[in-house]
Amino acid sequence: LDGNLGHGDKKPLLEPRKIEALQGQGVVAVSAGILHSLAITADGTAWSWGTNDDGKLGHDDLERRLRPERIRKDLFDGQEVVAVSAGADHSLAITADGVAWSCGSGQQDWDAGTEDGCNCLGHGNYEHQLLPKRIEALSGIRIIAVSAGQDHSLALADDGAVWSWGMEV
Repeated sequence: LDGNLGHGDKKPLLEPRKIEALQGQGVVAVSAGILHSLAITADGTAWSWGTNDDGKLGHDDLERRLRPERIRKDLFDGQEVVAVSAGADHSLAITADGVAWSCGSGQQDWDAGTEDGCNCLGHGNYEHQLLPKRIEALSGIRIIAVSAGQDHSLALADDGAVWSWGMEV
């Protein structure tokens, strides 16, 4: 375990245990990835914890977080975060203005060369993003839901259109 349970240690748990660091924060949504977790509080703040080898926690570093930590709101242009999804090695978010954001690994496939991989972030390249970055390919489209998979990502627009990107396996 890499801290993805959020209790400040790396011990497995056989029964549910409340995450004390989120007590009283007004959590309204959560998402579990493979080795990291995300949450949103009622004030529109995103939180992340767990392993961070590709920057998927969105804190501009590669440090593991054993407890939930706030992702700075200014990183989302000051907008409230309304949805999050934790994938294998990346994270997706939506802000109140309908903008989709991503951070983490731009190349999920560990054996991939520089010209292949999954591009799960949607930025048109295989670069890792240590901070949340607006997905420019979706500019002008109001996104209402996102889902981060292992090798691909999905976004749902307010007009019902579904957008996908990543690797065909």
